[in-house]
Amino acid sequence: MKKKIPYFTFEVAPMLGKTNKYCRYFYRKLTKKSLLYTEMIHSNTVKNNKNILLENKNTSNIVLQLAGNKHKLLSLCAKEAEKIGYKEINFNLGCPSLKSQKGNFGACLMNQPLIVSDCIKSMSDCVSIPITVKMRIGINNNDNYFFLHEFINLLIESGCNRIIIHARKALLYNNINVKKNLLIPKLNYKFIYQIKKDFPKINISINGNIQTLLEIKKHLKYVDGVMIGREIFKNPKILMDIDHYIYNTKFKIKKNPIEIIESMFFYIEKEIQKGNSLITIITPLLNIFYGINGLNKLKKFIFNKNNYIHMNNIEILNKALSYIKIE
Repeated sequence: MKKKIPYFTFEVAPMLGKTNKYCRYFYRKLTKKSLLYTEMIHSNTVKNNKNILLENKNTSNIVLQLAGNKHKLLSLCAKEAEKIGYKEINFNLGCPSLKSQKGNFGACLMNQPLIVSDCIKSMSDCVSIPITVKMRIGINNNDNYFFLHEFINLLIESGCNRIIIHARKALLYNNINVKKNLLIPKLNYKFIYQIKKDFPKINISINGNIQTLLEIKKHLKYVDGVMIGREIFKNPKILMDIDHYIYNTKFKIKKNPIEIIESMFFYIEKEIQKGNSLITIITPLLNIFYGINGLNKLKKFIFNKNNYIHMNNIEILNKALSYIKIE
């Protein structure tokens, strides 16, 4: 018998302002198996908008990523998410933005282990689905292996079931923005490989500048799962090969990107009827044409407001697709 491949072997990273519900619906057209995430949602946002968790549960095999620092509120969010049917609750300890620092959530909590422990324990105690963490290998000057090892140990003891580690430390300085921190400092995959050796019973996934199917396979020799973010958003066609290449499925995903977008017409029309704009819906989908002749003409046509005077949204989209030339 073949060994069953865990559902988290490959996952698409949550990216604020990018992996919205339209993006996730689109990604599920390209991969049935990959684990998908909501964008990071703060527990206060859930408190103030009771429908946000329901609205974001729009595909199968999806994880709710939560941010915050109040353990009771986080546990209430976790309970509601479990009722709705989320696969996991992921606690964000990796976001280095100035907003997260001012609000005391994300990566800065790696310097506050007692708060982290309380939050994870509170969520873990109230739900049966896994509580996972997405984090960095370190933070500012706390970037040695001992710090990482001790922090991982704390997470496990607090009830964390799985850990996704970004191979760069978080730089929480006013002159370093999030974009810079995606490029500097250097990646350190070896720390994550060593963590897996030291904690063989906990599932460890790796994240950080992984770009190809071959790189995924290489990392899977040392860890349990691989997460990719920016490269998937830039070129989502990679997802078409994941189910077969990583999960060994026999069925094939449609390879024609025009047909994939056309298969979403009904969904797009429904979302437009709810008051959402075509541009909002279609923007995350356009990168399916990455590297294909005609993409610039397609974008120019869709973003031309004059076209909306005489044509409805689907007519505009249909016409825009005619500019794509697939050889």
